[in-house]
Amino acid sequence: MSLFTSTGMSTTTRGGPGSPLAPSHSGTDIGLLLLRCAVGLTMAVHGSQKLFGWFNGAGLDGTAGFFASDGYSAPKTMATIAGLTETFCGLGLAIGLLTPLAGAGILGIMLNSIAMKWGNGFFNPSGIEYDLVLLVAAVSLALAGPGRFAVDHLLPVPRAHRLSHGVAALALGAVSAAIVLVALHN
Repeated sequence: MSLFTSTGMSTTTRGGPGSPLAPSHSGTDIGLLLLRCAVGLTMAVHGSQKLFGWFNGAGLDGTAGFFASDGYSAPKTMATIAGLTETFCGLGLAIGLLTPLAGAGILGIMLNSIAMKWGNGFFNPSGIEYDLVLLVAAVSLALAGPGRFAVDHLLPVPRAHRLSHGVAALALGAVSAAIVLVALHN
C-alpha cells in the first residue's frame, strides 16, 4: 500500500523496509528483556528462599510450616512445588526460555499467593499489591512474548511467538492454580 497512491508522489510502503515509518523493535526488545530479568530473577530468589533458605528465607521446613498454618493439606509438598516453580519459572522467564510456560507457572503461584492473602487489603505488607504486579507482569510477558533477546529464539521449534501459545499456557497455569486451591487448601 503506497503512502500517496492518489498522487503517485511516493512508492514507499507504510512501515516497509527503509521507510521512516518502519517499526523499530530494539526498544521493545530491551524493555522486554529488562522486565523478564526483573520479574524472573525476583521469582527465582523467592524460590531459592523456599527451597534452600538462601537470602534470609525460611527453607523447606519453614515454608512448609507457613503452608500448614494457612490450611494446606500437604504443606511440605506445597513448599517444594512452590519453591521449584518459582525458581525454575523465574529463571526461565529471565533468560526467555519457554516464556509462555514460565509466565504461566508464575501466574499459578501468584494466584495461590493472592488467594492466601485475600481479605488482608490491597497494600503491603500483608496485602496483594506486590503479588498482583508480579502476576500481571508475568501474564503480559506470556502474551507479548520474550522479545528478540531470548533463548526461545535459539530453539529448534517455531520461533515466532504466537498469542495463542501465551493464552493456552496461561489457561493451563490458571487451571493448575484452581486445582491446587480446591484439592489441597482446606
